[in-house]
Formats: sequence, structure tokens, C-alpha cells
Amino acid sequence: MPLPPLPSGRGGIRWSARVTFLKRYLLPRLFQYLVVIFVGTTIVFISTRLTPADPVQQTIQRITAQGGYMDPAAVEDFSRTLRELYGLEGSVLQQYAALWKRLLTGNFGRSYTYFPTPVIQLIGTSLPWTLGLLSLSSIMAWLIGTLLGGLAGYAGQEKWAKWLESVVMIVRPIPYYIIALLALILFAYFVPIFPLSGAFAVGKKVTLTWSFALSVAKHAFLPAASLVLGGIGVWFIQMKSMASNIVAEDYVMFGRAGGLSRGKLVLQYTIRNAMLPQITGLALALGQLLSGALVVEYVFSYPGVGMLLYQAITQGDYNLTMGITMLSIVVIATGVLIIDLIYPLFDPRVRYR
Repeated sequence: MPLPPLPSGRGGIRWSARVTFLKRYLLPRLFQYLVVIFVGTTIVFISTRLTPADPVQQTIQRITAQGGYMDPAAVEDFSRTLRELYGLEGSVLQQYAALWKRLLTGNFGRSYTYFPTPVIQLIGTSLPWTLGLLSLSSIMAWLIGTLLGGLAGYAGQEKWAKWLESVVMIVRPIPYYIIALLALILFAYFVPIFPLSGAFAVGKKVTLTWSFALSVAKHAFLPAASLVLGGIGVWFIQMKSMASNIVAEDYVMFGRAGGLSRGKLVLQYTIRNAMLPQITGLALALGQLLSGALVVEYVFSYPGVGMLLYQAITQGDYNLTMGITMLSIVVIATGVLIIDLIYPLFDPRVRYR
């Protein structure tokens, strides 16, 4: 059966552009997304098998070190039970297939530390806190750093731009955890404005009320501020460098000579054209956020995935560690994919290539 002819005229051009966008942009991104998840999961599987440590033996040694005694038959039964719990039975290929089955079904088994709570339930409880904290702090750091960098890049050698750059260069090398510790000591201990730990006040129930929202915001302020202050510097320096180059472009000089307002030159001519690489940088930076969140959540005892991962590692909870690691790969890859897919909204050239 012959294929129907393509529409003619302007409709045909639009249809052709959509097909081209689908083939050259959307489908390759979806393929890369699946490849990233496949490679990341495979690396996690191989790396855990190459390590000399056996999670089953580590668990048994931890129990015996605490004074517990088990006869050899009980040890063998317990070892078999742990291998079934951790999905370590069978050959390497069977274990690899079992790992993918767990990822696709979301059934990572039960947590040893919080037995018999399923791993996916623990992650489901902690993940919203981490996503809320990271999304808020990442977007704020990106927006503030991009805006200030664009303004400073356009201002050039003005005094306030030099002063702002000096401040940013002082704060930028300080790691997340140092900022978090300083904020905790200053504003939760010496001057107790904010709480020391937790996600909301003790005794409060999770409800959709202004009182609960205010408690959550108060507890999240210091962790979010630590991540924002630690991230502004990178976005500021990158944006200032790009904006400084764009200011020297002909279209900006012509716009200034034509009497355009300073605001229009800064926002539409400079920042709008300089922020495109910043969007790509935001997608690439998502992969580094979990490490920063782990340390910050530990410092503030924030009940997110970072804190849960720390507890899983220290307690030797194999299922919980593997579940968090693999779901982190999926979440980060999905975030990068979303930003990559909305990129054509900011750069129309992509839609017409």
C-alpha cells in the first residue's frame, strides 16, 4: 500500500520540520537516555562484584562482633537467607538479570537495617525531601549566578562588578560541607535562628497547612542556603565570561548606538544569548548534586536520600545501597533528559536544524 503524500505548502514544511526534529533530536536523546541507564546499571553491577568484600560475610561478621553466637548450621542457613534477600543467588548472569528485574519492577527487596520495610518504601519516603531541596537550591543558584554574572559581564569594569566578582571568587572555592558547617554553627548554635536538624518540627504531622509549610521552610533554609552559596560562584564566573564576549558583538554595539535602553540590551541582547550554554551546564551539573546533598543532609540530619544512603553504607545494608544507587542513576538521567528536551524552547535554532 503506497504511503500518503506529504502535505504541500506551509503545512508540508511544518510537517517536514517536525519529522526532522523527531529524527535528529528527540529520538537520539531518548536513545542516549536508555544507554546511560544501561551503562550506569551495568557499571554498578560489575563494580560490586569486583570488590573483595562480600556483603553476606560482612553482615555475619558484624553480628558476631556484637557478641552474637551462631552454630555452623545456623550460619549456613542465615547466609543462604541473606543471599536470597540480596539477590546474590545463582550465576553472574542470573544475578545480572535479577538486578534488572528489580530495577524495572521497583522491587529492590527488603532493607536489612529497617527489616522488614521494603527498600522502595524507604526511598519513596526520603526522595521527595531530596528532590525538593535540590531542585529549589539548584534553580536558585542557577538563576542568581546567571543573572548576576550577566549583569557583571555587561557592566565590565564598573566598581560594583569588580567588587561582586571579588566576593564570588572568595566564596567559590569553599566546599559545600564547610559552608554547611559554618551556617550550622553560626545560625543554629551561637545565634539559634534556625533549627539544628530535621525536616520539620518534632511532633508536627505532615499536612497541607501553612504552619507545616513554614516549619519545612525554616528547617530547609540552612541546607538550601549552603547549596546555593556553594553553587552561585560557578554559574557567576561562567556567565560573566560569556556575557563579556557577547557585549563586544556587533549586534550589541549597534543596539547601543541605536539608542536601545540599558535594560533591553542587558536582558534581551546579552543575558538571553549568553544563557544558552548555562542551560547545558545545568543539565551536566545534575550528576554532581547527589554527592553534595549527601554531605549537607548528613550535617543537618535532613531525612533525604543522602542521609539514607549514609546510613545504608555504615550499616552494610546492601539492598538499600543498591536501590538508592540505581534509582539515583535513573532520576539524574531523567532530569538531564528533561532539560535536554526543553532546550529547543530556549534556542529556536535547534528546532530548524
